[in-house]
Amino acid sequence: MRQLAIVILFIASVLFGYSSVSQQKGPLMFKPAAKKPHKLEIHGDVRIDDYFWMRERDTPPVMEFLKQENLRTREALAPVAALEEKLYKEMRSRIKEDDSSVPVYDQGYYYYWRYQAGQEYPLHCRKKGALTAPEEIILDENAAAKGYKYFDVGSVEVSANQQLLGYAVDSVGRRINDIYFKDLVSGKMLTDKIDDVTPNFIIAPDNKTVFYVRQDPETLRSYQLFRYEIGSGKPGELVYEEKDTTYNIGVELTKSQKYIFLQIEKRDSSEYRILEANNPRGQFEVFLPRELNHEYSMDDGGDRFYILTNWNARNFRLMEAPPTARSRTQWKEVVAHNPKVLLDGADVYQDFVVLSERENGLTQLKVLARHTGGHTRTLKFPDAAYEVNGIALPDYKSPVFRFNYQSLVVPPSVLEENFATEKRETLKTREVPNYDPNLYETRRIWASAPDGVLVPISLVMRKDTELNGKNPALLYGYGSYGYSMEPTFRSTAVSLMDRGFVFAVAHIRGGSEMGRDWYEQGRLSHKMNTFTDFIACAEKLIKDGYTSEKHLHIMGGSAGGLLMGAVINLRPDLFKSAIAAVPFVDVLTTMLDESIPLTTGEYREWGNPNIKEQYQDMRKYSPYDNIEKKAYPNLLVTTGYHDSQVQYWEPAKWVAKLRDLKTDDNLLLMYTELEAGHSGASGRFEALKTLAKEYAFILMLEGVKD
Repeated sequence: MRQLAIVILFIASVLFGYSSVSQQKGPLMFKPAAKKPHKLEIHGDVRIDDYFWMRERDTPPVMEFLKQENLRTREALAPVAALEEKLYKEMRSRIKEDDSSVPVYDQGYYYYWRYQAGQEYPLHCRKKGALTAPEEIILDENAAAKGYKYFDVGSVEVSANQQLLGYAVDSVGRRINDIYFKDLVSGKMLTDKIDDVTPNFIIAPDNKTVFYVRQDPETLRSYQLFRYEIGSGKPGELVYEEKDTTYNIGVELTKSQKYIFLQIEKRDSSEYRILEANNPRGQFEVFLPRELNHEYSMDDGGDRFYILTNWNARNFRLMEAPPTARSRTQWKEVVAHNPKVLLDGADVYQDFVVLSERENGLTQLKVLARHTGGHTRTLKFPDAAYEVNGIALPDYKSPVFRFNYQSLVVPPSVLEENFATEKRETLKTREVPNYDPNLYETRRIWASAPDGVLVPISLVMRKDTELNGKNPALLYGYGSYGYSMEPTFRSTAVSLMDRGFVFAVAHIRGGSEMGRDWYEQGRLSHKMNTFTDFIACAEKLIKDGYTSEKHLHIMGGSAGGLLMGAVINLRPDLFKSAIAAVPFVDVLTTMLDESIPLTTGEYREWGNPNIKEQYQDMRKYSPYDNIEKKAYPNLLVTTGYHDSQVQYWEPAKWVAKLRDLKTDDNLLLMYTELEAGHSGASGRFEALKTLAKEYAFILMLEGVKD
């Protein structure tokens, strides 16, 4: 293995131009990160940050540190390099390489995407009039991606007359896009191009006016709406600018294509402005002005708007109002508030509305009849635990609706149901090669949090797994922004389960699994509940014999990476290892710097540290600020150099400080994707390589080499 490490070092030094580490036999020798004390003081609290200098992007010391950490990771994982490759091949083998989507009808065409075997990116296609018609490839992402190290199509839009294609491309990974246009009649690319914007744009029904959203170049806050005319040769015209730095904006063409909505939102507050779509040169009008603690969203129902609102309804309710309404006094209740059921969404069609709800930790769909007295029915499913979500179809007059259905052992299926006849049809079940669902089982158990609240845990494992307390387990968590961790199918987890692992998902507070209160109890001053809930879930797995402290591994990304950092500070003895992907760990310093992307818009999630009480709440759990001289679990940290959501320096600083203070000999590794951002490498296969590395890490700790 020493010789293999030397080979890896040599290859890496050639590829990355790194020469500060001497090439020698035996383990590599690494320089400790330089300490340059930087004083940070607010509210009478002084913090000394020895690694503040790592924010100096593209400087030699920063690049040297990141490349050194990549080499350290390569050396540490060299003994399982073959296993890592095997895992990658296994995961890839469960992907149907020539897969395609279910066609969707829109304005005389059937649209779909498909992959060709061996290709990283999809082809966007359509057929005119019938599925038997000749195929037209309107966008080949593989051809467009040539020459780029990173390539991500953020959105694809087709004009109402089906003759103009627009698509947004991020070629760096920092979520800054360029929008390109193609004439679908001639098949030629237009010279029109919009640079450095968000992927959020729409083509108005006149088939030539484009509304697009631009972000602040430094903070990346979406704050300006522009109007651009294809072929005019003129620059975009500023239509609206949001001055309040805590709000972001978005633009949407309604399904009926009667209105264009300008959405202005932050946590706990919303405002919609409307414009008749057949008058794209007109002025947007405010529907209902923003108010703190009032969140609402809208959909167009032709003769009325449907409004999903938390006005006097913590779990939201559905209202309707005429398009001319400019006051809540003109709203009429359609679906009443239910304190036990979270109303998540509403998808409006000409004759019905599909409602998304969440009750007792599970999702469900209801269908509301628009013209027969508002009758509703709840869709029924055979499994005790599952995840279902509606698929918005572009055809406003559609007589059918679609939804995805899956569980921890059942691959996703696309189903379609006729509103009038209630006839249901399975249009597609994802093919998963080399997978037999009959070998696996799911369970749901409940952990008791320190305050007595019961927290659900979803489990999946092989049926022949002997629960003797010695099994390895991977516990996954997130718990922020009200995002719920669904019991969804994960084909990649099969590689762990086939090696004896129990895979578990902790549905902790900070998500919305159990309703809006579940979210409220896991944010701002209540954020500590998220971390103690996760610890309670870990303890429950151990108590019930699913695993032990010596075999329990944990994993989370982004805000889930914050979760990892917090819980290993609180209970480092409870875990064998932690994997933290793009972790948000330097909470205080980031939230105090309004120049960093996405900061001000996060105040209602984490708190505003400029306010002393909120600073003190965040100070208690900020992972970077609570590192102590003590033993920590084995740790693998992954990040992307171009990450715009969690800057690379957060995990880099965290790793440097942990390495300086920790008292154990456990592994502490960091790997940086130098050509990627928050979502990691682009492409459906390249993304598997990072996961294979992470799984190889925990399997190595379990002594598994095959």
